[in-house]
Amino acid sequence: MRVIMLGAPGAGKGTMSALMEKKYGIVQISTGDILRAEVKAETDLGLKASEFMNRGDLVPDDIILGMMKNRLQKNDCSGGFILDGFPRTLKQAEDLGMMLERLGMGLDAVINLEVPEDLLIRRLTSRRTCSNPSCQAVYNIYTMPPKKEGVCDICGAEIIQREDETEEVIRKRLATYNEKTAPLIRYYSGYDVFFSVPCLEAGETMDKIVERF
Repeated sequence: MRVIMLGAPGAGKGTMSALMEKKYGIVQISTGDILRAEVKAETDLGLKASEFMNRGDLVPDDIILGMMKNRLQKNDCSGGFILDGFPRTLKQAEDLGMMLERLGMGLDAVINLEVPEDLLIRRLTSRRTCSNPSCQAVYNIYTMPPKKEGVCDICGAEIIQREDETEEVIRKRLATYNEKTAPLIRYYSGYDVFFSVPCLEAGETMDKIVERF
């Protein structure tokens, strides 16, 4: 089973990918994981990516696609995979399609997770992180708050809201998504394997996904 998971930041792509990984025995793949692995292994592509990352620049698509090609040909992908958060642009989607065709890999599903914007903002702004660099425990003020408000359960340090998780920054992230990534929904809607599903509660969403297979 080969799947692309689409959705705005906070839609639940990581959560749903993990559930599908467990149920179907397929591998969850994210661009971030691939980048970190290639950089750590100091591969040719990893070294090239490091040059851009060290300058604070985006890693070019051709390097990302090269890493993706290598990753999808590893043994653990033989039974299928879930692409979590990739592609992000129409150009990436087109290049990925050509790459999969050359590899003889068809898609079994392109799943778009639908979540109202007000809920996305609530989800993304409710996260809190331990300020202790050696701990970094993560909490949610609604669903998984610390036992004592503002204090980490594990190490006792202050828990904080990161600068990139304030409402102002989240709204900018969603605006960027709507501009650059949301058009992927129109692109993939022409595929027979594309479908959208509300993602308000993980269990219900998973049931709806399972119904499609």
